[in-house]
Amino acid sequence: MACCGDVPTLETLAAVDYLRGAIPDLKIRVVNVVDLMTLQPASEHPHGLSDKDFDSLFTSDRPVVFAFHGYPWLIHRLTYRRTNHDNLHVRGYKEEGTTTTPFDMTVLNDVDRFHLAMDVIDRVPRIQKVAAHQKQALRNKLIEHKLYIAKHGDDMPEIRGWKWPA
Repeated sequence: MACCGDVPTLETLAAVDYLRGAIPDLKIRVVNVVDLMTLQPASEHPHGLSDKDFDSLFTSDRPVVFAFHGYPWLIHRLTYRRTNHDNLHVRGYKEEGTTTTPFDMTVLNDVDRFHLAMDVIDRVPRIQKVAAHQKQALRNKLIEHKLYIAKHGDDMPEIRGWKWPA
C-alpha cells in the first residue's frame, strides 16, 4: 500500500491495521510518499528514483493500492513509465462530497480505510476467494457509518479515536 497526504496516510494505516487483524498471514508494505517527484524517473526530475530503487519500494509485480489526497491521474502520470504501473491502483479526490463529516468525505471519495482494505482484497489473488466474508464485513461497516452519521451528525467514535496499535 502507498499513500500521500495526511488523511490518506491515516486511512491507509487504519486499513493495514484492519487487514493485519483479519488476514494475519497477508504481508503488507506501506510506502508513504512525501515528495511526489520521487515517483518520476531520475532522468525526469532531480528527486526522482532510479527504476531499481522504485521497484525495490513498489515492487515490479505486486498490486499497489495508492491513497492520494489529490486527483488520481496525477499519480498515474508520474508513474506511467514504471515497471509495475499496470498494478498500480490509485484512490483519490473525485469531486464527491457535500457538507458532511470529515470521515464521510473520505468515504465519498473511496479513500477511507474500508474501501482501501476492500481494494487490497480485490487485488491480491491469493485472498480474493477466501476473504469474501471480510469484504462483506467492510461493506457492513460502511452501512454502519452512514447510519451513525445520519443519527449523530458526527463520525463514529472508533473512527475519531483510531490510533496505530502499540
